[in-house]
Amino acid sequence: MPLISLAKSPDQSDFAAHYFVVTRSALFIPSRGDSLMSQHSSELVARLRTSLAQQRYSAMVIHNYCVNAESFLRHLARDHIPLQAVTPQFVMDYLREAMAEFRKRHGREPAPYWQSIPRAGIHAMLKLALPQWPPESAFSTAEIACRRLWAEFAEWQRTERNLAPKSILDFKSELHCFLRWRMARGAGDISALTIAEIDAYFSERAPKLRRRSIKDTAQRLRAFVRFLHATGRIPRDISTQIISPTMYAYESIPSALSREEIEAALTTTRKDRSALGLRDYAILMLLATYGVRAGEIMQLRLDDIDWRAETLRIRHTKTRGQTMLPLTAPVGEALLEYLDQARPKTDRREVFLRARAPYQPLRTLHSEVRRRLEAAGVKPEGKTGPHAFRHAHAVSMLRAAVPRKVIGDLLGHRCYDATTPYLKLATEDLRAIALDIPGLEVPA
Repeated sequence: MPLISLAKSPDQSDFAAHYFVVTRSALFIPSRGDSLMSQHSSELVARLRTSLAQQRYSAMVIHNYCVNAESFLRHLARDHIPLQAVTPQFVMDYLREAMAEFRKRHGREPAPYWQSIPRAGIHAMLKLALPQWPPESAFSTAEIACRRLWAEFAEWQRTERNLAPKSILDFKSELHCFLRWRMARGAGDISALTIAEIDAYFSERAPKLRRRSIKDTAQRLRAFVRFLHATGRIPRDISTQIISPTMYAYESIPSALSREEIEAALTTTRKDRSALGLRDYAILMLLATYGVRAGEIMQLRLDDIDWRAETLRIRHTKTRGQTMLPLTAPVGEALLEYLDQARPKTDRREVFLRARAPYQPLRTLHSEVRRRLEAAGVKPEGKTGPHAFRHAHAVSMLRAAVPRKVIGDLLGHRCYDATTPYLKLATEDLRAIALDIPGLEVPA
């Protein structure tokens, strides 16, 4: 049963009319019941305080969140507004009034991002008290239709195409971009989709993308159009008319870090003895030692580390398979130091978590890796994300004459050809075996 259960008085018709209590947990009551209102507000604030403490928020953050939530509840009681009627716009208006009051009281503007703490406290309280926040009514009809369409498309990707969750998220990002673009243009129902509309979208999107990204965009839109046709939303399959650039096999060289650059990043990060430093060092050690994907590190669980057998289980995000790797001493020491000294005290089973509450699993490693490379003065050509470590590990195995099949198994590749692009990274080795061209004289 939801926390708030209210009924409108039968002799009142306007929105701001008095409400009476239906259940003991009702939050809003008439003004003559101010003492009871205070009691229920206190109960909700107490629940919020307990919830934040369980999520390991700091004492100062808990205090600030609860103070602002309680102030917001008093504002609702003063204006006789039930909690169920609160919308995101109402919260914004309340914060705008609070800023005006701040200026009046202090004679100056509040600090930048002053609204972030009261807004966070109010939203945390609303998520705790209401069945859904933000409510679906806060979205326009078009936005609700887009959200439902995406949910059905994601389920279709899982059941019909058996895509991995990471791949589905990539589709989600592009689909949201396309649907928002249609809404901004005032486009009608999705059943009216035409190839001319898709061409117009590409005309605006393509100048900002590389050729590889344009191809990915086209592939994702083709899949979406096929879904629309398969589910009867459009009468004709126009996916074959979505043309993407031709990408030749192995035409681009992946970016990779040199051994010296990796050592510099590890050495610099090792000097940072803070909780963030210990966490990031353990992450870099996993990247450098095993060449695992970022997603495989983010979903690494405590149960995947077998300290007695000295093994590490890697759950591959793309193939959904598993690989058992030996837990080397340097990696084990880095993990143990992080778990013992820096990992937040929480019931979460993922190894790597945010350093600040709420202690949730990391969503990306790109900013962490980029920050550590910059601190070490490493500025590689091309991308500077975690995949550069993966490429470097593949090159080191190629130069050690490890068979490509073994490399593919260690990297979690599904097919043999997936390892081929890494061959281009061993350019020094290729130059060493270059043959002289007969008749070509090299000037002295």
